[in-house]
Amino acid sequence: MQGERAGEPVGPDVWETCRELIPAGSVFAFLAGHREGLFPAGMFADMYPSPNGRPSLPPQVLAATVVLQALHGLSDFETVQQVRCDLRWKAACGLGLLDAGFDPSLLTYFRRRLARSDEPNRLFARVRQVVAATGVLSGKHRRALDSTVLDDAVATQDTVTQLISAVRRVIREVPGAAKVAGQWCTAHDYRDPGKPKIAWDDEQARAVLVSALVTDALNLLEHQPQQKLSEQAANAVGLLALVAGQDVEPAEGSDGSDGRWRIATRTARDRVISTVDPEARHIHKNRTRHQDGFKGHVSFEPETGLFTAVALTGGSGAGNHEAAIAPGLLAGEQEELTVLGDAAYGTGELRQRLLADGHALVIKPPPLRQAIRGGFTIDDFTIGDQAGTVTCPAGNTAALGRPHADGSRLAQFKAACRGCPLRERCTTSKTGRVLNVHPQHPLLAAARRAATDPAWQAEYRRWRPPVERAIAWLVAHGNRRVPYRGTAKNNTWLHHRAAALNLRRLVNLGLTRTGDGTWALA
Repeated sequence: MQGERAGEPVGPDVWETCRELIPAGSVFAFLAGHREGLFPAGMFADMYPSPNGRPSLPPQVLAATVVLQALHGLSDFETVQQVRCDLRWKAACGLGLLDAGFDPSLLTYFRRRLARSDEPNRLFARVRQVVAATGVLSGKHRRALDSTVLDDAVATQDTVTQLISAVRRVIREVPGAAKVAGQWCTAHDYRDPGKPKIAWDDEQARAVLVSALVTDALNLLEHQPQQKLSEQAANAVGLLALVAGQDVEPAEGSDGSDGRWRIATRTARDRVISTVDPEARHIHKNRTRHQDGFKGHVSFEPETGLFTAVALTGGSGAGNHEAAIAPGLLAGEQEELTVLGDAAYGTGELRQRLLADGHALVIKPPPLRQAIRGGFTIDDFTIGDQAGTVTCPAGNTAALGRPHADGSRLAQFKAACRGCPLRERCTTSKTGRVLNVHPQHPLLAAARRAATDPAWQAEYRRWRPPVERAIAWLVAHGNRRVPYRGTAKNNTWLHHRAAALNLRRLVNLGLTRTGDGTWALA
């Protein structure tokens, strides 16, 4: 059942007796004075539906603790030590001087209750309500979008380690799997979590081990007894099936039926990099920067320095691309906006959607690809969408073909390129130039023309860079690395982090609560 603060604090009230020691204008002082107003007990009632049982620690105390924990980037153990020993934390949480605090597991239980509720990100939503109540965003119609890579909390595993770990997990989670493994899995002693002891500099020994481990995995999957599996057991079996196939291929001259396998020379799409956190991915932010983890996405108001929305997603896949996540970041906005973003948000589909919603776009267009360095680009061709034709710089005209599945159309010049004096600037193909016309070509071409306008460039240079500062705030003090495993838990953590940063920003702007209970900026 939900607990309530009753009776006198344990020892002198820190906020009453040591107020002059708590930094004025800090988040600590603000929570000490307005904790109950910011996080009223009623906003957590659905998380504690039962009236029976031992009362919990008041959730508003835990909420204040979680916000401070996210702000300072501390572990549960470190957080509880601060609550126990630091006067600022005691004042912010409403504890007495002699209060020993609570066990770190209470923070885990509180986050678990949040995750199971209908509104797991309610702390961020509550701070957004306070932002709305102050009116600080009134008349602020710009939103800058950006993303960053957040490092995962686990070690990246090689293929051998993943196979052994996945087999061990099936043995541990699936009823009867240990008996099957004892009969069919002979490549390794799976009671040992380490790697087999072989001559790792011997290529033949490594090849034999890989073949044996893959064979063990396939045998374990094939000989599992028919039974209904729990969710945890089913996930273990699915992970083993995935790991056993993503990194290997039949050895040369084999189809795999003879048990000969080798490490594949290609990398599987959306490859699992760790069995400890199967949702972490290898991410190419650009051509030179490669990381393992997740993507953090933000929508930021550049004048006030407030996050209006955040999201944490997987690191790969079309559904996790910046342009796919952007509509969700802007979904809660009630007014038409000026949306700023880099080239990752410059897709035709996103532009079309945002324009349909009435937003103005200051989004950097992706650079055009040139078939030949310094040669012609698609903007040098005249595309007639109504007539269905394309005219090249030399004046030759080709018809647009039928739309493909993705909506694109091809214009094939071929014979017209023979003997063309501009061919050296146009194509290196022996058969002639083939132009791929995007389904949103008019929209993209208009965006490229708009980006040459000095007024557009001034707007972009003035209001787009602040989101980089926001990202720096987000990942400061070790928060580039996420603290948990899995997308869901880390998404909640990212919302708590953004809520804490927003609260700090509001306090710096003079956030206060008037006598009638309304929020205002001094």
